[in-house]
Order: sequence, then structure tokens, then C-alpha cells
Amino acid sequence: MPPSVTIRQVEAVARGAAAPPLDGGDRSAIAAARAVVERVVASEQAVYGVTTGFGRLASVRIPRESTTDLQLNLVRSHAVGFGEPLERDVVRAMLFLLAGSLRRGHSGVRPELVELVLALLERDVTPVVPSKGSVGSSGDLIPLAHIALVLVGEGEAVVGGERLDGAGALRRAGLEPLELAAKEGLALINGTHLMAAAGALAVREAERLLEAATVATALSLEAFMGSTGPFDARLHALRPQIGPGRIAARLRGLLAGSAIVESHADCGRVQDPYTLRCAPQVLGAIDDALAYIATAIERELSAVTDNPLVFPDSDEVLAGGNFHGQPLSLPLDHLALAMCELASFSERRSYALLSPTYAGLPAFLSPDPGLGSGMMIAQYAAAALVNECQVLAHPAGAGSIPTSAGQEDFNSMGALAAVKARTVIANASDVIAIELACACQGLEFHRPLRTTGVLEEAIARVRAVVPRVERDRSLSGELTELADALRSGELRLTDDEELT
Repeated sequence: MPPSVTIRQVEAVARGAAAPPLDGGDRSAIAAARAVVERVVASEQAVYGVTTGFGRLASVRIPRESTTDLQLNLVRSHAVGFGEPLERDVVRAMLFLLAGSLRRGHSGVRPELVELVLALLERDVTPVVPSKGSVGSSGDLIPLAHIALVLVGEGEAVVGGERLDGAGALRRAGLEPLELAAKEGLALINGTHLMAAAGALAVREAERLLEAATVATALSLEAFMGSTGPFDARLHALRPQIGPGRIAARLRGLLAGSAIVESHADCGRVQDPYTLRCAPQVLGAIDDALAYIATAIERELSAVTDNPLVFPDSDEVLAGGNFHGQPLSLPLDHLALAMCELASFSERRSYALLSPTYAGLPAFLSPDPGLGSGMMIAQYAAAALVNECQVLAHPAGAGSIPTSAGQEDFNSMGALAAVKARTVIANASDVIAIELACACQGLEFHRPLRTTGVLEEAIARVRAVVPRVERDRSLSGELTELADALRSGELRLTDDEELT
């Protein structure tokens, strides 16, 4: 296992790439920690979750002969999730991070347990994991319990596109269920792996959308015949914020040498709307936010978030709170807010392009206004999507509710923060797709003038999915395809390798 895991590695495995198998170092570390757990069980020493109950029941001692029953009961009792199942990519990322945490040799499990988790990835067995139920503090207990059920031959999983019971899914993949030993059920469910997995995938999508939104801003400015003056490096040198400076430089590069910019150099317009003039400041703030969020998420990918944790060097088992999701919950709530801002900012530019009093373009970008509605209703959809984002931007972490009779008295709600952040990102991708279609449509009314080579290529790539609107047609399928391709990285608007 690499000493550190990156967000890009998580995404690759989530999409089907192989996870690294256990190596000799992994096996030695796992074995050393397991030996500590077995000594604890043999001595009947009081260790949380190994020889005691859980949560408020931690004072209940468990006899040696019942330690395996304790682990199976734990998994079964905690598998009480609700809602639609998590997407396949999220579950695969969860499996990858679960295996990564266990293989670092501080959880006290056996190597065969880690190998079975990795085998689910290798043989494309995807546990059915309900999306609702985690409070994000004693780890993502409920979602991870649904994964653990499959490992013992219970629950449900998808294999080859077919949803089967856990035993049938393992059998179809040529695998055998495992009987949990002491500590192993707790190790499986006591981690932040849903928060971290969904967060890692969300960050990658958000980074792509920020770049798409930056290109969309440049195209909208060209269609609007706006000014590039607010992107001047001298302005941004006087306010040395990192993100705004980077976005200003990116916009200067996208627009350098544009014939459209030159065509209206002396038009007399003093200032553009904020969504053009202040694009470096707003998009740059989002860029800074993503840097903070990505750093917080990436640290978690190489963490051990089980409890208690085993330290073979000192022959100790220490109980702590590494499972608590607050280090992820706050950044993930921030992510939803940042992507809400991105969508809101984009929708306002679409509105401006469709309003002839703003941009001097045909009403609603229709070649025949009145007979045709053009892009009018696409903006309605953008407004509805932004409104949903505004609701979802409310922080999940602000709503802590105690559990386990008050033993777990402050919960992070980080799983909801992660899941809703992905929903906001999906909505934002739809809104940006709408802006791109509007910007391309508006810019083409300025022909034969042409923008820069890189932006003309971006127009061609958008037009390969959403052709010019000559007569009214349903745009739903085309815009959805564009949004999905932008979010996944399947469609890149430019060839800048640093931005993929």
C-alpha cells in the first residue's frame, strides 16, 4: 500500500482500477496488531469493543467465548440504513479506503479480512449501501455495516449488474464469506470511509467544474462583448489573494488576442455586471475553497479512523476519537456552499445573455424571437437548480443530534454533508452546461468575428454535444449529456493538462 493515497487514486479505483494487493510489509504490520488483540482476548482485559459492549454499553463485560458473537451482532444491529443506495463509484471508493485503513496495522484484524475487502474490488462486487443513516461520528457506522454484512454472506450486493443476497454475490464472484473474529466487526464499521470517499470524488468533480465555469465565463464575456480590463495583473497584485490572481491569469490567457475583444475596444461601456467584472474575485474564492477542501480530504485518505487502535510497538490498545467526522464535515459543508456560489454565478450570466437589454443580443438567443423561444426555458431550469443548491447549502454540521443515550453527544453529520455536496455539484454541472450553450449561441451572433483559438475549440467541443439552436427543440438530453461529461472529465473544454 502506498504510504499516502491521493484523491486521483481514489477516483481511479472508484471507476474500476485495481487496488494494490497486500505486500510483505502490510502483512507484517497486520499480524503484529492482530497478535495484540489475541493477547487481550486471552487475558480477558477490558478493552472497548473487544471484551466490552459498545457505546453506552461499554461497561458491559463480554466473556471470551462470546467475543465472535459480539462482532457479528454489532454488524447486524448497525445495518439499519435507509434511502436510495449509494452510487457504485462511492461504494468502490469506500472499499478502497476501508482496506487502506485496515492494512496499516493499527486495527487488529486478520489479513484474510483485508484480502476479502480487496477481492470485492477486484471482482467487482458492489455492496448495496443505503445512502441515509450515518451521523458521521463513530465513523460511518450504518453504511459500513451494510458493507460488512456482505463480507459475512448477508446483506445484498450487485455483481455483473444483478442484485443478489450477500452469500449469492460472494458465490457468484468465487468468494467465501468470513466468520468475524474479535475486534473485526468494530474495525469494519468504525471509520470515516463514506465521508472521505464521497468527498474525494466530489472534490475531483468540483475542480473540473470550476475550470468549465472559468471557460464559460470567458465565452460569456465574448458573447456579451465585455471588458478584459478587470483581469489586469496590476489590479490583482494590489490584492494578493491566491485564487483570484490565478483565475485572472487564466482568463487573460483564454482571451489573449481575441478579435472580438479588439472589435469593441472603444465601445464606451464603462463597467460590466459583477458576474463578468468580478469573475476573478468570485471564482478565485471558490478556487481557494477547493484547495482547502482538497487538502482536508486528502489527509483523511491515508488515515486510520478505527477505534480502539492497536500499537504493537508498545503492546497497547488505545481508545480515542479518530472516527469523528468533524475534520471532514466542515470542509464538505464548505464544498456545498462553494458549488452553490458557482452555480448561482453561472445562472446570472445566462440570464444576462438572454436579456437583450443586457447584451444587445436577440431576445432569448432565438434566431426568430417570438416564433421561437430559443434558450428562454433553459434559464428557468437553471433558476430551479440554483434554488435547490441554495437549500442544500445549509450546513449539515450545524444540526448535531446526540446518540447512544448521550454517550455520543456531538455528531458531525459529515455523511449528509458529503452526499448533499455531490447533489449540489451535479446541479451546478447542469447550470454550467446551460451557460456554455447560451454563451456559444450568443457568441455566434457576432460572426464572422472569432474569439481565440482555445475558445473556438471549446465552442466546437460544446457544439459536438449541443448543436446551435436554429429552431426550437428539447434541449434536456443534450444539456444533461454535456453536464455529465464535464463533471466526469470525459469532456474537457481545453487541452491544458494541469487542469485535468
